[in-house]
Amino acid sequence: MSLGIVLLSATLNLNSHLPPLQPWQGESLSLLQKDGLLTTDFELSAGEESPNYEQTNAFIKRLVAANPTQFQSIKIGESDQGRDINMLLAVEDSQFSAAMMKNNNKPTVLIQAGIHSGEIDGKDAMFMLLRDIATGKRRDILSKVNILFIPILNVDGHERRSEFNRINQRGPLKMGFRTNAKNLNLNRDYTKLDTPGVRAVLQVIKDFDPSLYVDVHVTDGADYQYDITYGFNPSFASDAPAIAKVLEEQFSPIINDKLTKQGHIPGPLVFVMNKRNLKQGLAGWVASPRFSNGWGDIKGLPTILVENHSLKPYKQRVLGTYVFIDGVIEALSQQHKALHKAIETERHFYPSELVLERSYSKKPDLISFKGIKYKQFDSALSGHQEVKYLGEPVEYDKLPVFWQKEIKTKVQVPQAFYIPPQYGSIVEKLSLHGIEVTKLSEPLELKALTQLKVTNYEFAKKPFEGRFRVNAEFEEQKLKESPVAEGWYEVSTQQPYSELATHLLHPLAPDSFFAWGDFLSIFQRTEYVENYALEPYARKMLKESPKLALAFDKRISEDSAFAKSDEQRLEWLYEKTPYYDQAYLKYPILMSYQSN
Repeated sequence: MSLGIVLLSATLNLNSHLPPLQPWQGESLSLLQKDGLLTTDFELSAGEESPNYEQTNAFIKRLVAANPTQFQSIKIGESDQGRDINMLLAVEDSQFSAAMMKNNNKPTVLIQAGIHSGEIDGKDAMFMLLRDIATGKRRDILSKVNILFIPILNVDGHERRSEFNRINQRGPLKMGFRTNAKNLNLNRDYTKLDTPGVRAVLQVIKDFDPSLYVDVHVTDGADYQYDITYGFNPSFASDAPAIAKVLEEQFSPIINDKLTKQGHIPGPLVFVMNKRNLKQGLAGWVASPRFSNGWGDIKGLPTILVENHSLKPYKQRVLGTYVFIDGVIEALSQQHKALHKAIETERHFYPSELVLERSYSKKPDLISFKGIKYKQFDSALSGHQEVKYLGEPVEYDKLPVFWQKEIKTKVQVPQAFYIPPQYGSIVEKLSLHGIEVTKLSEPLELKALTQLKVTNYEFAKKPFEGRFRVNAEFEEQKLKESPVAEGWYEVSTQQPYSELATHLLHPLAPDSFFAWGDFLSIFQRTEYVENYALEPYARKMLKESPKLALAFDKRISEDSAFAKSDEQRLEWLYEKTPYYDQAYLKYPILMSYQSN
């Protein structure tokens, strides 16, 4: 029995619980190489397997050895378990430095695979494409673009390989795990920067300044006909939509045409509102900056998120990814001037107001959608109505899609943020994000300086991504004197990454450093009061301030809970003394709302 038959039999047994497949024979099957120079491990397994970390690095070395003037491999980081995170550079004439790439009159595309290492399609697709470059079959590609390729971003998760990591995905036969060795999801880390993988990516972006960023994933969710779905934050969701419009109007038609001609069905990046009933509509997601595509959108870096359909066979998904990336390169080579113009437009956009958070619209748009027929049944196991997909195509002419169009949180953007010197770790993160930070060499006399004080807050009931997130309400306090002294840091919002700076530093932003718990120490008090000292001091204080005494009496008469609580009454009085901790519940990053 041949290896291919054994693998196919094993795959069929593993996937027997999944919905039936539609037959597929796309033109992209001709891209496969059965034998010859640089045949990939994926191809040698008849499209069923993906190489492990060691085999992956061995293939990278073979590519570099085959053509050292076009390929170079560099280490961009190291995982928590000590594995190298490698990146392959593909460029003409040994122009491997960032400076050379920036000056060779070609756009640079950064392609990333394996951020969720069970979703590894991009690695094997790119190895085929790079092989075709190395062997001369696709000489045209490097005449158009420079390529930065990260084969495996989550290298530790990649080696937690198993046949049983993803119950709803067809292949590869063994796949990696979603999170890293610390159980952190790298694609929730683009603002807080807890993982070495995402820190490495941001350093690459800072150094090489790519024109386009492509992040390759595989979906969860419903069954449908599309095998390659992709998208980016839509233009309606951006305060500066120039990049989104170029991607929508000038990139997507080229990509879709190439995929369709090769036998693939490109689809929109949407999710299902109710996984038990697709007819209730789709969720039109707008990514926040914790995600790669949300971060790229807010930074002004054109970013495409690819979500291959998990229920399609691994071979079909990998070939579709090859064609997709080929289409991206073609679009970038044709439209890079329009894209660069849009990038420059957004880099010089300094908003006075900024939407930080959106919610789903109550009124849907209607779209046509290529679905798969399903039936609903009462499950004795769940005690609920469940869905069974039947493997037959069905066309929805007017399927509702609910986009996140409603504005939930909007703020006025300050002229600048001011960070006290004890928060140098925040400054380091801002620098990695590419945001310019100035260390002050002398005190600043600032007018209209504002500090936010927490008035109400709630911590998450359980940790998320290794953090206890916090949600808070604030009141503004105008400072009478400026504490901004030598050693403080200034972050102006009149700079290329103004939107990103505000999303990171404004505590109302859902993916700010504050929301992720970088300032939890402001919620604790470390100096306390004894009642035997407070009671006589407060009596004297009320006697000397009739206004304060009136406010105390009014609070007692209007708030029965306050009146009955000795703790609340004494706490209220303690707050009015000069002994009270003046930093308690105060967000330490200050804001200036006018030029000084």
